[in-house]
Amino acid sequence: MNSKNMKKLVAAVQYGEGNNKKSRWTNIGVAFENRDGSYNLRFDYLPTDMAGTTIQMRAFDPRSEDGQEQS
Repeated sequence: MNSKNMKKLVAAVQYGEGNNKKSRWTNIGVAFENRDGSYNLRFDYLPTDMAGTTIQMRAFDPRSEDGQEQS
């Protein structure tokens, strides 16, 4: 499968309360592009507060998890 047709799914998960409320981006799955331009989404994780969560599809970073560039 061509990795150019794949995107990662990330969610902005909020934590804390009141003035201490913050967000962090968490990888939650992957999206595969179909021939017609639509996407199939595969979730590894679903946030419990879906109404308060933003989910985005992002291109994969050309660097691996350890920060080394992939060839």
